[in-house]
Amino acid sequence: MREKATFAGGCFWCMVQPFDSYEGIFSVTSGYMGGTVESPTYEAVKNGDTGHLEVVQIEFDPAIFSYDTLLEIYWAQIDPTDAGGQFHDRGEQYTTAIFTHTQQQVELAQASKEKLIASHRFDAPIVTNIREASVFYPAEEYHQDFYKKDQMAYQQDRAQSGRDLFIEKYWQED
Repeated sequence: MREKATFAGGCFWCMVQPFDSYEGIFSVTSGYMGGTVESPTYEAVKNGDTGHLEVVQIEFDPAIFSYDTLLEIYWAQIDPTDAGGQFHDRGEQYTTAIFTHTQQQVELAQASKEKLIASHRFDAPIVTNIREASVFYPAEEYHQDFYKKDQMAYQQDRAQSGRDLFIEKYWQED
């Protein structure tokens, strides 16, 4: 059985690799969701002209890899307190969101968000939205699996963005 999970966490290049190597994950596709323009292009989304967020859509087998585990991985990739984007990527198109495909996902996502709030890991409020999934538009082919295609550029972008330092500070196991 296959289900879909869709997460916005800033630049989609940085959101593929964390999910990509587990048994029970069939695919992780970079794309766009949440906007009003049909068939958006990267340039239009990047410019903030479409209302879409950069997302990754994950196809997975919930009997092998649970949605709860996907949520745990997701939270540990983002700054859930930043309403203006993620790290050096600014604008609505780079904000965080959990796009839910079923009522069960809504309930699990809300419970995981409440658990994060209760943990007091962050001093600022958690602003990541939980939204109903809408039409998913895969990004252009050159964006797919970017971390594999251009490892040097990928690593450089992650390092310069501040994402890795943030993850190390807030999400490393004690």
